[in-house]
Amino acid sequence: MICADIVIVGAGHAGAQCAISLRQNGFLGTISIIGREEEFPYERPPLSKEYFAREKTFNRLLIRPAEFWREKDISMRLGIEVVGVDPSTKTLRCSDGQTVSYGRLVWAAGGDPRKLTCPGSTLKGIHAVRTRADCDDLVAEVDRGVRKIAIIGGGYIGLEAAAVLRKMDVDVVLFESLDRVLSRVAGTELSAFYETVHRENGVDLRTGVTVDAIVGEDRVEGVRLSDGSIVAVEAVVVGIGIVPSVGPLLAAGAEGGNGILVDEYCRTSVPDVYAIGDCAAFSCLHADKAVIRVESVQNANDQASCVARHICGDPVPYQAFPWFWSNQYDLRLQTAGLSIGYDETVVRGQLSDREFSVAYLKRGRIIAIDCINATKDYVYGRKLIEAGARPSPSELSKPEIQMKDILQDATSHTPA
Repeated sequence: MICADIVIVGAGHAGAQCAISLRQNGFLGTISIIGREEEFPYERPPLSKEYFAREKTFNRLLIRPAEFWREKDISMRLGIEVVGVDPSTKTLRCSDGQTVSYGRLVWAAGGDPRKLTCPGSTLKGIHAVRTRADCDDLVAEVDRGVRKIAIIGGGYIGLEAAAVLRKMDVDVVLFESLDRVLSRVAGTELSAFYETVHRENGVDLRTGVTVDAIVGEDRVEGVRLSDGSIVAVEAVVVGIGIVPSVGPLLAAGAEGGNGILVDEYCRTSVPDVYAIGDCAAFSCLHADKAVIRVESVQNANDQASCVARHICGDPVPYQAFPWFWSNQYDLRLQTAGLSIGYDETVVRGQLSDREFSVAYLKRGRIIAIDCINATKDYVYGRKLIEAGARPSPSELSKPEIQMKDILQDATSHTPA
């Protein structure tokens, strides 16, 4: 039997950062990371951006060089999946037949790409964009001469993949079942902007369209829509979200469903077991305490640090501020806060200038801001959100009024 004081399941951002933070906080016990992929921990966001576009080699995506983990005495068991958890004996059953004993367990297993369930969903030529292998397979398709690809899903993954594929001179048709892209995470203004940008760059972007089936004999030959029409394509990229990888922990008795439910220290309902990252559901201070999962590098890293401090005897409740980013074409989107439940949007600047911001207000309080090529707005917008400010929508909409002045004015009138 393999034994470790701390066993971390998952070698992504959350798992890697937890091990790093444990050492940084002076933890001297044994640490073991178990990861399903063969690679050492690497950054995932560049997969659908710089790595996919071949602007970065894989080595540049590594969170730390391979020798780092040896130097910090952090054991890596890669290419292995945890298939069972027994809290009564504090052991894990692994796909290679080994049993691993833990003192404390950190579940950082992330999630798996949500799969299509329609007819033809198992044909060759259907891809996700979640792992290095996923991206390598898709790039190999392009190298083999595939020149028309369908993307199913108009979230950030789908849009980022569309942007890179267009740079590679691949014909792209994108299907979104809802009436606009980014409908779950952004307002109508940002959705309309991105739809226009992608169409201007040659993407055949269709909203309000349902995919009924993928057609073909052995591999993809087309996509059949709900109206019966068939769009001929040579490959399909599926970007319709992830399913949190929590099966073994739920089976072991942990509370949860769409993620493992955790408290303010990322503890699960199972003794000595934590959950962090994409697979953890928590009461979010920045979403009026709604229980949600947050899929971001920021959340993964900050929850990892929270757990490390708790294990090392310096507990601090998780209240980290959420932020995100996305790169598409020459556009850099920076998002601060969560727009869940907003009731008003304020556009700052002209969308046609490709440098603007969209602020989200709820009962007069600014709760989030999306900034396109507008770093200063992001910096001061974040400060407004963190201060719980209620800025004047009229002032907020005028780019000639500096955000730092809006911050000063709004915070001077914000109740303590």
